[in-house]
Amino acid sequence: MPATPRQKKSMSASAEKTAKPAEPCSPSALTDSESRADVLNRLRRAEGQLRGIQRMIEDGESCLKIGQQFSAVRKALDSTYLRMTVCFMAQELESRLTPDEEQKADLSAMMKDMETLLARMG
Repeated sequence: MPATPRQKKSMSASAEKTAKPAEPCSPSALTDSESRADVLNRLRRAEGQLRGIQRMIEDGESCLKIGQQFSAVRKALDSTYLRMTVCFMAQELESRLTPDEEQKADLSAMMKDMETLLARMG
């Protein structure tokens, strides 16, 4: 005999009580010192470009030249974001999978290829 809607509701309520909630993914910082230095250097370069744009505006440069610089800064920031994301993914994969040295090299090569592919999208 099929379950009534009331029985289905009761069964679903008891299943909810016994089901374990999914553990949230704890956010992690970028811990690799080389990766952090690379991201920070890229950000400093973009910061310098932004200061240059400010000077161009103050000096009355043409909008076309300023627009080109805006485009360059956006590309630099997009590239930096992509680099940080790929470094973070590699860091998290290595911490969860505990690869040996050969697997680390393979993972590193794969992540570089992934970064190249993703960079071509933007």
